[in-house]
Amino acid sequence: MLKISDISYNVEGRPLFEGASATIPTGHKVGLIGRNGAGKTTLFRLIRGELSLEGGSITLPDRAKIGGVAQEVPSNEVSLIDTVLASDTERTELLAEAETATDPGRIADIQTRLSDIDAWSAEARAGSILRGLGFDHEDQLKPCSAYSGGWRMRVALAAVLFSQPDYLLLDEPTNYLDLEGALWLEAYLVKYPHTVLIISHDRELLNRSVNAILHLDERKLTYYTGPYDSFAKQRAAQRAVQAAAAKKQDLQRAHLQSFVDRFKAKASKAKQAQSRVKMLEKMTPITAPEDAARVVFTFPAPEELSPPIIATESTSVGYGDTIVLKNLNLRIDQDDRIALLGKNGQGKSTLAKLLSGRLERKSGKFTISNKLRIGFFAQHQVDELYVDETPIQHLMRLRSHEGQAKIRARLASFGLGAAQAETVVGRLSGGQKARLSLLLATLDAPHLLILDEPTNHLDIESREALVEALTAYRGAVILVSHDMHLLSLVADRLWLVKDGSVKPYEDDLESYRKLLLSSDKPAAKEKAKAAAPKKPTRENVAALRADVKKCEERVNKLNEMSEKLAKKLADPALYEAEKLGEMEVWQKKYGEVMEAQDRAEAMWMTALEKLEKANA
Repeated sequence: MLKISDISYNVEGRPLFEGASATIPTGHKVGLIGRNGAGKTTLFRLIRGELSLEGGSITLPDRAKIGGVAQEVPSNEVSLIDTVLASDTERTELLAEAETATDPGRIADIQTRLSDIDAWSAEARAGSILRGLGFDHEDQLKPCSAYSGGWRMRVALAAVLFSQPDYLLLDEPTNYLDLEGALWLEAYLVKYPHTVLIISHDRELLNRSVNAILHLDERKLTYYTGPYDSFAKQRAAQRAVQAAAAKKQDLQRAHLQSFVDRFKAKASKAKQAQSRVKMLEKMTPITAPEDAARVVFTFPAPEELSPPIIATESTSVGYGDTIVLKNLNLRIDQDDRIALLGKNGQGKSTLAKLLSGRLERKSGKFTISNKLRIGFFAQHQVDELYVDETPIQHLMRLRSHEGQAKIRARLASFGLGAAQAETVVGRLSGGQKARLSLLLATLDAPHLLILDEPTNHLDIESREALVEALTAYRGAVILVSHDMHLLSLVADRLWLVKDGSVKPYEDDLESYRKLLLSSDKPAAKEKAKAAAPKKPTRENVAALRADVKKCEERVNKLNEMSEKLAKKLADPALYEAEKLGEMEVWQKKYGEVMEAQDRAEAMWMTALEKLEKANA
């Protein structure tokens, strides 16, 4: 197991950890969360031994291998597949030794060990990982120099996954993946055979791929059993109880102080007053939880235009003599919320460039409202900010006629306060840079907002604020994102970009996820579709009703259990130092009940759907 014991560490005089402790059981998948700047990446560096602790200790099993993606692979002429294979250093060294070994005993040892580590299937495993991250067979044979930095980060991720370290440390790995790659990684991590610690702000990944949350808050670490949603419920319950306890204590303190103030001068009441002074001194202060400064985005409202704002008819688009998309017959109205689906290289970015006016059509009609304003956000724009200028200077260049007060108000409406407004961009966090780029993209109150991976570097609170802002926004939105949570809450139309065309995708996002992860053959699907369903008998319907009732009773029972456990966890006494062991037991039980509740509700919904189909 990984044991973090009473650690302390400071950065430039600012404490990141003070007496922080946690134990990560072997084989667990754990999401490390906390506010931006809290010290999550620093904790990874401490675990890897890249930084020295100022107090406490971090212990791992002897000879445990720690792996992570520190930087992109170099731009060299080594093929992708060979780069990934080389990451398993033991296999590489054994194969090299096998070429030169002459001693029969040593040759036998080498071959036995190669067999033990499954060396002969290594190329197939490496190819499978690369394919999951977006590289087909031809891509895998190309040199690393053929790819940009973002794609080489995927190769680095593939290499560390292939090497299968005992402790896999991943820091925001989905930031350089598309939706398809992120969904593949979710599924892969569930089956990963060793311990995983992953820093992520992706709620779907934290709900699907981990079975515990390690929360870094106020320089302490707290381990919660269960996925992110379970953590969020427990955390909210604890904060509510802490706030209520603090309020109750304030009332008690005020009542006691009032008695002391009234009667301390009276001889007949002096003894009682003195008693209450001692009670006040003995009271351990309960501090109400501090609410984080709420992150906000405020998009300016555009005037309404007559529909459609964009329409294409038999349009084709591409680069030079290469046509990427053809026969496009699309319509966008101002109230549309559209998510673009499709694997990398199919043309999502090409479509976004066409719609934003960055790429001319090759043929067909392209009709656009003559008053249409378009806002465009992409990750490369974040990287193109002027690193030596402040956010105020960025806005002054575009809004020189506006006073500083108005410009500061604009920055504040995107969560950039006075301190950040006057800090040069080079010293801002990734999330702060992304918020500045979003502000610049929406400055002119666009009627159409095209967002390409807008959540990269945004923490969970900022992502929720973005969802709220897009929901309230009065313009059209085109979204390209690997964040399923964002897509599911914002998009009401799905377009699939595939095989040179763009078509409406009629199913929902969960169906798309299953489609991508499914290993079923198309022929088998067609065969299943062709089979005529049998009409259910009366006995079948009765059995389905009984199943629905049984599922409902199970859900109700688990609801009662979760409420009782929530009350137990709400007891402030449980969080006293001497009861921490007991608290962890109750948290574990609560997490198990919440997981069982989710499964029971899913079974209940399935049973209800079966009954509805039978009665149809």
